[in-house]
Amino acid sequence: MKALITGASGGIGLSFATVLHDMGVELVLVSRNKEKLEDLKKSFGKKTKIIDMDLSSTYNCMELYELCKNDKIDILINNAGFGDCGYFTETDLNKELNMIDLNIKAVQTLTKLFLNDFLKHNRGYILNVASMASFAPGPLMATYYATKSYVLNLTESIREELKQLNSKVYIGCLCPGPVDTNFNNVANVKFGIRGLNSDKVAEYAINQMFKEKQIIIPGKLMKMNYSLSKVCSPKLMSKFIFNIQNKKIGN
Repeated sequence: MKALITGASGGIGLSFATVLHDMGVELVLVSRNKEKLEDLKKSFGKKTKIIDMDLSSTYNCMELYELCKNDKIDILINNAGFGDCGYFTETDLNKELNMIDLNIKAVQTLTKLFLNDFLKHNRGYILNVASMASFAPGPLMATYYATKSYVLNLTESIREELKQLNSKVYIGCLCPGPVDTNFNNVANVKFGIRGLNSDKVAEYAINQMFKEKQIIIPGKLMKMNYSLSKVCSPKLMSKFIFNIQNKKIGN
């Protein structure tokens, strides 16, 4: 098998790469960090393909597909993404637009292009990385929450279409809570609870993917939060999340 992983040079992306490599899966690793990618190629071996590319550009996403469409990709993991925290009127617009390009448009583009190939062969796995942020409004992280909600709903919609087509292609969504990665630094937040180990999250996610689990939520606490989001009104969740986010930014 061969897997293409975006955002593969660190965090959960690197953990995905490690878990799949240990399972004997060949890797195509994509990231903007060329130096780290080259280190990974030395670590994982010559069969690992690395691509230094900024996927916030839709053109680059299409170019990535062209570079990989003949590689017989079996697994696509759309992992690249980032967040930001603060009042919507105060956060940087350019950063938010870049976030939308990466968190949404890259997922949209790569999912569509590779899914069409997977359908032709009636096999393949697509795992889109969303977040617990997918399930509720996100005051003080409004744009990030909105992007992850898009990813979840897109994935769920495609899944039903595949079911109606009697396709054997899998698509699912990983929705983790806090994970111990560099996400906090980029998003300018500090979580009030300890993040899960990224290697354990990746291992759990891959195992659930192969079991064709629809929504993958690592950790008992996050599973409880998911259940809570199902019974609470959006108004109540907004107030609750605002208070949590407000503490993250030190207010």
